[in-house]
Amino acid sequence: MRTILYVGAGGFLGAAARHAVGTWAGRVGAGSNVPLGTFTVNVVGCFAIGLLAGLAESRPIVTHELRLFLVVGVLGGFTTFSAFGLEAFELLRRGFVGTAAVHAFGQLTLGTAAVGVGYLLGNRI
Repeated sequence: MRTILYVGAGGFLGAAARHAVGTWAGRVGAGSNVPLGTFTVNVVGCFAIGLLAGLAESRPIVTHELRLFLVVGVLGGFTTFSAFGLEAFELLRRGFVGTAAVHAFGQLTLGTAAVGVGYLLGNRI
């Protein structure tokens, strides 16, 4: 039960932060064709998860509970793209370049295609 509370509390904070950062970046980039809110959230989330992964590896200060709260909760609520970025980075770091490429290409293309299929299905229901 505590695990769910850690993740849920972090998720609340991450979702609220996503809204705040996304709204701010959208206002800053008003008039641009690039969705700067999502772009900013994804880049900031990737930086944050990299920073946390580096800290967790180099220092024993990140407990399991803190990792659940920050990575799964806060960053999961902020953006799941950060988890995707970390997974791709870990594959590259371990030397699995081909697997990382397939992983990245597959997630982007299949994810985009799934949005399209879901959208079409949603319009027909």
